[in-house]
Amino acid sequence: MTAKVELRDISLRYFTTESDTEALRSVSLNVGAGEFIAIVGQSGCGKSTLLSLVAGILKPTGGAVLVDGRPVTGPMRACGYMLQQDYLFEWRTVLENVLIGPEIQGLDMKAARERGVQLLRRYGLGEFIDYYPHQLSGGMRQRAALARTLCTEPDILLLDEPFSALDFQTRLALADEVSEILRRENKTVILVTHDISEAVSMADRVIVMSRRPGRIKAEHLITFAGAGGTRPKPFKARHEPEFGRYFDTIWGELEIHVGH
Repeated sequence: MTAKVELRDISLRYFTTESDTEALRSVSLNVGAGEFIAIVGQSGCGKSTLLSLVAGILKPTGGAVLVDGRPVTGPMRACGYMLQQDYLFEWRTVLENVLIGPEIQGLDMKAARERGVQLLRRYGLGEFIDYYPHQLSGGMRQRAALARTLCTEPDILLLDEPFSALDFQTRLALADEVSEILRRENKTVILVTHDISEAVSMADRVIVMSRRPGRIKAEHLITFAGAGGTRPKPFKARHEPEFGRYFDTIWGELEIHVGH
C-alpha cells in the first residue's frame, strides 16, 4: 500500500527555560491512501501532538513527516482537522460556518457554496442551512463541523476526539454516520481517541501508544470474519465476536491499572 502519510523516526521535545520535556520518541508510521487508522493511548502520550505534526502545525525536533512523499513544512490544504469541540461561530449561519475554510484559503466561493450546500444536504442538514449553531443539537453541530472540514476537499482527515463531548447514544449514531461518510469520500483518516471501543469499531488499524515519551507500542489490523469480508458499520462491529478480543488486548497494552 502506497503511503499517503509517513512518519520517519519522529521525536519531539518541548524546551522551556526551566525544563526539557520529551513528548515523542522514535515514532515511525505509514498510513496508506484511503486507510482509516485510530491512535489510542493514555492522556499526555502525544496522540494529539502526532496530528499537529501531520498537519504541519508543529515541527518535529527529529525525523521527518511526509505527505504524498513530500516533507511537511507547514499547514497544507491536503489536511482537514476536526477537533473535539465544533468551534462553530454563533453569529454565522450553518452554511456560513461551513464556508469559513474556503474563505480563508481564497477558493472559488461560488463552487465552495455549491459544495457546502451539497455536503449539508447529504449529511441531513439541508433544512438547517440558514439556522444558527445554537439552534442545532450536539450531533447536528458535529455534522456541520465535519461538513466545514470537508468543504475545502482535503485528502486527509485528522480527527482529534471528535465525539467525546457528546452523550453516549449520540456518539454511537454519529460514529456510524461519520465512518460511512469518510469511507464513501475515500478519505485517508487518522482518528485520535481515548475510547478503545470507538477505535476498534471504526478503524482499519489501531495504533497503541506508550506512556510519555510516546512510542508506538503495538499495532492491530482490525478484521471481522463474520462480516463476510466487508467492513461492518461501527455499531454492528461492536457485536462481532472479534470485538471483545481486540478490546481486551488493547486495554492490557495501555497499562491502565488502579494505583498507577
